[in-house]
Amino acid sequence: MDVFMGLLAAMFWGATDFLVGVNARALGVKRAVLFGQLLGLLLMSVIIVISINHWEKFISASWRAVGSGVVASLCTVVGALALSKAFAVGQTAVVAPLVTSYGVFTTLLAWLGGDALSAWQVSGILVCFGGVLLATRSDHGADSERKATSTISVGLALLAAMLYGISFWIQGKFALPALGPVNMLALGYAVGVTFLIPEAFRFLQDHATIRPKTLGSLCGASLFNLGGFSAFSWGALSGSVSVVTVISTLSGGIAAILGYFFYRERLSVIQIVGVSLVLLGAVLLHLFG
Repeated sequence: MDVFMGLLAAMFWGATDFLVGVNARALGVKRAVLFGQLLGLLLMSVIIVISINHWEKFISASWRAVGSGVVASLCTVVGALALSKAFAVGQTAVVAPLVTSYGVFTTLLAWLGGDALSAWQVSGILVCFGGVLLATRSDHGADSERKATSTISVGLALLAAMLYGISFWIQGKFALPALGPVNMLALGYAVGVTFLIPEAFRFLQDHATIRPKTLGSLCGASLFNLGGFSAFSWGALSGSVSVVTVISTLSGGIAAILGYFFYRERLSVIQIVGVSLVLLGAVLLHLFG
């Protein structure tokens, strides 16, 4: 069950990453993230209303846990903005695997907090680092504008990975034990919506409308994200957490495959090796973290 759920989570999250880029190109980065946060908040609110236990757990949590959750959520929403921009201007086949390197930052923070690193974890960090160097190499025949765009998308993807890594570390250390995953997700979406309220006002002032196709893509991204989280949680509860976590990191590869088929993205051999190394490093970090 854990293997199947890990694969299901990877497919859902891979599709989510792909749709994030589609939505960012159609609506703009801030608006795409805003609507994703709104739909996510709506879905999580329904879950909390149905199960009153989640609400009771939230109001009984300490202010420190809630405050830590807010800080983690701010890191997540800024990371989401950086990631959406990276997908909008860069190649999905490069950006999606790079984001899976967030485990490097989580592991380094744990090490700075006093945790000892195993040889496998150090190997995972080094493999990720080498993979990033190779994956970010541009084609020698590419023009200067394409190279600049590639550099920007890579920088944004790594920024998103860093912010996600910080967020996950804060959540695991201070927020999740007291709030639980459902409340943490709802808090994250609420903070994201609040952070992006100015963009909501600008959208209303522009009298802009969303095409049905774009609305379907927005809903799809939110539903796939929730589906990935549900599959991950179910697999972790019914089997091995480490197995589900490791297999779910394949989401970057799935998003890359979708980018290849839908956008005809082409990577050089060196970039393919780099992307593969990033995914391998992420697997090592999650497996031995």
